[in-house]
Amino acid sequence: MLTPLLQRNDKKAKWLIGIFSVIVFSVVTVLGKYNLAGKVDLPFDVHIFAAANATMNALVAVLLVAGLFAVKAKKFELHRNIMITAMILSVLFLVSYICHHLFAGETAYGETDGIKGLSDAERSAAGTLRMLYLAILITHIPLAGLALPFILFAAYRALSGDYEKHRKMVRIVWPVWFYVAVTGVVVYLMIEPYYR
Repeated sequence: MLTPLLQRNDKKAKWLIGIFSVIVFSVVTVLGKYNLAGKVDLPFDVHIFAAANATMNALVAVLLVAGLFAVKAKKFELHRNIMITAMILSVLFLVSYICHHLFAGETAYGETDGIKGLSDAERSAAGTLRMLYLAILITHIPLAGLALPFILFAAYRALSGDYEKHRKMVRIVWPVWFYVAVTGVVVYLMIEPYYR
């Protein structure tokens, strides 16, 4: 096993992870209500943030699989480095996600006429793919929000050398994180044709 990088202090870790998770959730929620689209003239297509988000989600999914293979092969240092990279990409994703929603606003699946709200014709044209998109989205968003503190706790357990608790946590946390990363890419691929 690896030498721990952090000194174990569960009480402090719980507070820091809790505060960080609440701040991230609050920032995403509050900034989601603000829209600077049309008010700020950026010299590039603001949907570049969404493409960056999808790319980062895809890379995180690949890193999660690579991290799993590394730990199964008992390459613990490689595993740690891969997972730290996945966490750094996830932080960058959060910044990019906030930027996209702040500067681009919301996009409704199936909206093609530029008028807010779907007409019957737009809803009909979107068909059952809209229902699939919403089903994926309705699982993706809450799991993404709920996963954050558990991902951080799992990382804390590993970095502080509490490998037994880390293993127990990641049996649940890893599949959820992987699902969120993969569905993030799927959501982007489905909504991207409706970006204006």
